[in-house]
Amino acid sequence: MKKKFSTKWKASRQPRKQRKYRANAPLHLRKKFVSVNLSKELRKKTGKRNIPLKKGDKVKVMRGKFKKTTGKVLKVNLKKAKIVVEGIQVKKMDGSKANVKMQPSNLQIIEMVERVKKKSKQEKKEIPKKQENKIKSDKKPKEAIN
Repeated sequence: MKKKFSTKWKASRQPRKQRKYRANAPLHLRKKFVSVNLSKELRKKTGKRNIPLKKGDKVKVMRGKFKKTTGKVLKVNLKKAKIVVEGIQVKKMDGSKANVKMQPSNLQIIEMVERVKKKSKQEKKEIPKKQENKIKSDKKPKEAIN
């Protein structure tokens, strides 16, 4: 297994390959690792059970020391798959405060930031007919050379 990354490891039952898949996954695949369960109201609204977390989402902590606390997401670290939530801090020995990095499995989304669907290639190519005619009429015809 000298390869840096392969999508085939995802299908493997071997724990070492599953760990390698998660550890070496590129950022566009790591986005799925920070998926968080939705509240019951949002599940009905969206028709999904979980979605990738985004900065600005309001979440509720479900497990651990900070259970039942809510706050906005300040930072999503895809490299480490950790989330920083507003208001969840620990006091350090010198008196300063430090943000606690939470695991996405311990959170639940209460309110979402608006998510914009990306246009498909086909939608981008389709130009409305009015604009298409306008583009053609803007071009000046070349004069005939006698």
